[in-house]
Amino acid sequence: MEHVSEHVSRDITLLPKAHLHLHFTGSMRSTTLIELADKYGVHLPEALKSGTPPKLRATDERGWFRFQRLYDIARSCLREPEDIRRLVREAAQEDVRDGSGWLEIQVDPTSYAPLLGGLIPAMEIILDAVDSAARETGLGMRVLVAANRMKHPLEARTLARLAVRYADRGVVGFGLSNDERRGMARDFDRAFAIAREGGLLAAPHGGELTGPSSVRDCLDDLRAARIGHGVRAAEDPRVLRKLAEKGVTCEVCPASNVALGVYEKHEDVPLRALFEAGVPMALGADDPLLFGSRLAAQYEIARRHHAFTDPELAELARQSIRASAAPEDVRHKLLSGVDDWLAAPAAS
Repeated sequence: MEHVSEHVSRDITLLPKAHLHLHFTGSMRSTTLIELADKYGVHLPEALKSGTPPKLRATDERGWFRFQRLYDIARSCLREPEDIRRLVREAAQEDVRDGSGWLEIQVDPTSYAPLLGGLIPAMEIILDAVDSAARETGLGMRVLVAANRMKHPLEARTLARLAVRYADRGVVGFGLSNDERRGMARDFDRAFAIAREGGLLAAPHGGELTGPSSVRDCLDDLRAARIGHGVRAAEDPRVLRKLAEKGVTCEVCPASNVALGVYEKHEDVPLRALFEAGVPMALGADDPLLFGSRLAAQYEIARRHHAFTDPELAELARQSIRASAAPEDVRHKLLSGVDDWLAAPAAS
């Protein structure tokens, strides 16, 4: 039998993986956004109409404001339960195509509540949509409820209570998103305590737009089980060590980091530094609508720009599965699938 050298690559889309960092509106296909904007008479700026990712740079206030504005315009095109169902179904279809066996989609239901009849109806519609999409596509799917750190911490507590109330209906975690340069992590400690006491995973954003101290705050003040992004931890060996020792997974989104100017180019994202420090990672797409790439592309970035071998990519996939809230049987099936992927001969 002909020997195939290890550097010949296997198909990334066939590698079973879990997707733990995908935002609700940001998961939309650009073609769907254009159709919905047309349906509701929403004027889309060129940046959202062209089908190519807009040039964004969120490292200054103006750039972040522009990113948020584009996001808000896209969100304003989701107005009816059918739009929500479509968004979730298509996000699931895209994930399946990319080899995902488990998706935890992140949503702040307050954003949709005014158009869907209130917070509880919005939550019900979202969870029903997730149930339907999971049944249709075969993808394991759950929800992370995320508070917005630009809003009052009391609002986060309300959301944490809501999230806990729906823990038996598909909510598995509680997050905290938006610009971590605003609002101290510790201001949200009560909301996270409510979520943790209710059995939810704590998964706040940190270490994206600010440095390693924001990762430390998520660990110390919010007792995070996972960190959204977390890449800036690479700037402080002590924080890296703490993540590794506690086994806290960073949901790393390489395409997003470059698109938002957190790093200049793909090679600068510290994937190797985290991997070699023993920090578990779950690669994620963050907001494909705005960053132009989905889950499999993140693994391709690791392969192409950081020289991750197939065994290393398999280990990244395993880390994503282990960090997920997937039940034991699903986890076992996906991990076996990773072994099978690696055991199969690489295509030339």
